[in-house]
Amino acid sequence: MNSTTTQAPAATLKTVIGLEVHAQVLTRSKMYCSCSADYANAEPNTHVCMVCLGLPGALPVMNQQAIETVIRTGLALNCEIPDYCKMDRKNYVYPDLPKGYQISQYDLPLCINGSLEITVDGVTRTAGITRVHIEEDTGRLVHDIAANEGLSLVDLNRSGVPLMEIVGEPDLTTPEEAREYLVALRRILRAIGASTGNMEEGAFRCDANISVRAEDGSFIGPKVEIKNMNSFRAVERALKYEEIRQREAVANGEELFQETRGWVDAQGITVSQRSKEAAHDYRYFPEPDLPPLHISRELVTSIADTVGELPVDRERRFAAELGLSGSDAALLNTERGIADFFEEAIAGNTSNGYPQQVANWLLNDVMGFARTRGMAADEFPINSGQLRELVNLVVGKQLTGTAAKTVLAELAVDESPSAAAERLNLLAMDDNGAVLDAAREAMAAQPAAVADFRSGKQAAIGRLMGETMKRTGGRANADDVRAALLSLLNEE
Repeated sequence: MNSTTTQAPAATLKTVIGLEVHAQVLTRSKMYCSCSADYANAEPNTHVCMVCLGLPGALPVMNQQAIETVIRTGLALNCEIPDYCKMDRKNYVYPDLPKGYQISQYDLPLCINGSLEITVDGVTRTAGITRVHIEEDTGRLVHDIAANEGLSLVDLNRSGVPLMEIVGEPDLTTPEEAREYLVALRRILRAIGASTGNMEEGAFRCDANISVRAEDGSFIGPKVEIKNMNSFRAVERALKYEEIRQREAVANGEELFQETRGWVDAQGITVSQRSKEAAHDYRYFPEPDLPPLHISRELVTSIADTVGELPVDRERRFAAELGLSGSDAALLNTERGIADFFEEAIAGNTSNGYPQQVANWLLNDVMGFARTRGMAADEFPINSGQLRELVNLVVGKQLTGTAAKTVLAELAVDESPSAAAERLNLLAMDDNGAVLDAAREAMAAQPAAVADFRSGKQAAIGRLMGETMKRTGGRANADDVRAALLSLLNEE
C-alpha cells in the first residue's frame, strides 16, 4: 500500500480531483448479445443467455449502436476519435462477474483528449477528459440478508448492458466544481440521447479520486478513490469530507494511503475499504474473441451530424437571441425536453419580450403544476400549443394573470385555453361600468384603505385593487381596476 507521511501547513495545500463516470448506454439490446437491456422491472436472471452467463464456448457479438453512441458522446465532449481501437479483457474475480473478466478497453479507447466546460460562481473554465471508452456492465448483488436467510443473491439481468466510462483529467480543485462537472456531463448525455443519466437507477455512477498537494510541489499526497455515492449531493459531500480529512492528516503529520474508501451517507463520512488497485492488477490483454475496430472518417462525420445543438450552446442562444435572462436560459436547458417544449411554444415569435413571457409561465406555473402532479422534469400537464394560446390570451388582455392560472389548473386534455376560459366564465371583463361598480364596493368594504390613500399613503391602493379583483372574480384587467379606483378616489 502506497503511503505518504509529511507535515505541512494545511493552508499551503491545494486539492486535486478527478472523476470517473460510468454511464449506461441507451440501446435495446446488450453489448455482446441480443438479450434485452431493459432489465429494471424484470424478474431476476430472466434477461440472460449463454453470453451473459459466461458459459464455455459462448462468443460475443458487438453492438454497433452502442459503439456509435459512445462515438457521439466523444464528439459532444470535444474528443478525438482515433482510426483504430480494440477491446481488452480486464481480469478480476467477483460474484457479479460470471466470466471472471470484463470486456473493456485499455490502451486504445474509442475517444481521447476531450474537454467539458463548467461554470461555478459565475466563473467558466474547461476541465479535460482523458478518454471515453466502451465496456459492459456487471450483474447486481442483492444483500437483503433478512429476506434471503443470510444469503447475498446475484441477479445477472444487468450483466452485459453497454456501459461507457468517461475518465476526467485531475483538473478539478473543489467539490463544487466536481458537482457542476457531473451536472454538465449528465445534461449532455441526456441531450444527445446517449444515456438516461438516472443516478438513482444506477445508469449514471461516479467514482471520485482526490488528493492534496503543496502549491510549490514539495508534497504530493497519495490518490484516494471514493465509491458508493448515489447523487450529486453525495459526491459533493463526500469530497468535502475527504478534503478536510486529508488536509488535517497532513497538518498533523499523519500517514495517508493510496486506497479506496466508501462513502457512508447516513454518517457523512468515508471509510477505508481496500488498497487502491493499479492497472497491472487487472492483467489487461487484448480480447481474443473480438477483432480491432477501424473507425472510418465517413462514419465519424455521419455521427457528428446527429449530435445537434448542445445544451451550453442552446443556453447561450436563448440569452443572446431571445433576450432571456441567463438564469432562465440555464433552467430551460436542464433537460432537452424542456428546451424543445419552450421553442415549440414560442413558435417563431421572438419579438417584444414574448419569449421571456413564455419562459416565465413555463418555468413558474406549468412546471410547478407538473411537480404537484408528480410528473418528471420534462413532462408537462399541457402541450406547447396550449401554453402558447394561454400566454397569447394574457398578452392580449383577454385573460388576467390570476384567471390564466385558474385556466391552467382546470384545462382538460386537448381543450383550448380560450374554450376553458369561456367555460369557466373567466374571460376578461370589458364592461367599464361593472369594473367601476366593483371598485365602489371595494372602497365601501375598505374605508381604512380609502382614508390612508387620501391622506397621502399611495401604497394603500394595493389593498383596494386586491379587493376589487376579488369582487370581479379575477376577471378585470389590473390597469382598468387601477384607473377606476383612481377616478373614484380623486372625486371630491
